[in-house]
Amino acid sequence: QVQLVESGGGLVQPGGSLRLSCAASGFTFSAWAMSWYRQAPGKERESVAIITAGGSTNSADSVKGRFTISRDNAKNTVYLQMNGLKPEDTAVYYCSARIFREQYWGQGTQVTVSS
Repeated sequence: QVQLVESGGGLVQPGGSLRLSCAASGFTFSAWAMSWYRQAPGKERESVAIITAGGSTNSADSVKGRFTISRDNAKNTVYLQMNGLKPEDTAVYYCSARIFREQYWGQGTQVTVSS
């Protein structure tokens, strides 16, 4: 079965950096696009960044120039490098894969940006 396991969240000061990882299993990882989403308290879940099977990327305007999505197909892992973190980036971050019209989610990892 499809499994997505995020790691790397934590507490960081404004301006700091974190790298999130998502280990995938149960499907042919290299064949599918992977995404990162986030959900802040009291807000809807929003898309952060996506990387296609071919390696093309796109990200939300709010994180452009600060966050970078990448993938390592040999490790079945997708990453989200987050630099220049702001308090408004505080949220639970989720890894996601859409496979044959089915959306799969990880359990999420908390990112808190605070001084």
